[in-house]
Amino acid sequence: MRAACDWLKQRSLSCVWQTLQKCGLRLKRSRDHVHSPDLHYVEKLADIVQALEAALRSDGRIIVVFADELSFFRQPTAARDWCVIGARRQPLAERSLRRDTCGRIAGGLDALTGQTTSLIASKLGIAQLVQFWQALRAAYPAAEVIYVVIDNWPVHFHPDVLAALEPQRTRWELKTPPNWGREPSAKAQRLNLPLQLLPLPTYASWCNPIEKLWRWLKQELLHLHRAADDWPQLKAQIQEFLERFREGSAELLRYVGLTPKSKLFGALFAQQASPP
Repeated sequence: MRAACDWLKQRSLSCVWQTLQKCGLRLKRSRDHVHSPDLHYVEKLADIVQALEAALRSDGRIIVVFADELSFFRQPTAARDWCVIGARRQPLAERSLRRDTCGRIAGGLDALTGQTTSLIASKLGIAQLVQFWQALRAAYPAAEVIYVVIDNWPVHFHPDVLAALEPQRTRWELKTPPNWGREPSAKAQRLNLPLQLLPLPTYASWCNPIEKLWRWLKQELLHLHRAADDWPQLKAQIQEFLERFREGSAELLRYVGLTPKSKLFGALFAQQASPP
């Protein structure tokens, strides 16, 4: 600041600091930011709102699930933690000398009840996604249709993955790499599961409330965890965390923002909650 401003060149650093304070300026940590380039951003959100409206009126015959995947690792992530003021020791992320093993979670969050469905695996590919679709169907055996709001990871739309579902009615292109075939392989499972995929706008993770469930998991368990040398224990702890919401959770709905106060879908829920 002194180098850039002639009137500050002869001032001390303390004076520069005080001047910035008086001007209301300070250093602030940045955050990641991306603007969705999707030309159909509003229309895709409108399709999700339409599915939510149908679910609210259906008495359980129509389900809307926000789905996503998360990677977790053997090594803990560093984060803030409580400590004694003035203490010389700071919180430590105790790392293992073993290879940083990676695990994957496929999860689904019921937009109306907060019920979660999850699958933990060493990797997520075609077989695991089909297994997850089957788990979603098993969680809602009486549902006539389950709308799955999901991002645009190409594997979601692989022909062998779509083969396990009933014919898709979305008006949006389910994009896959051009070198992939358009027809399912001979080994693909044809299960006719009543799942309809609703693609999110491109690069718009803030439109998927389950992302906040992953944040809760990281804050409560994955940051600074003490199970780096016990991989099975870490996976068991993750499973236990997710099981807390298996029967639904009003607390989880508040945390992820699926309430009348939500900035994204709140108007819809507020309308449903208001008396006739």
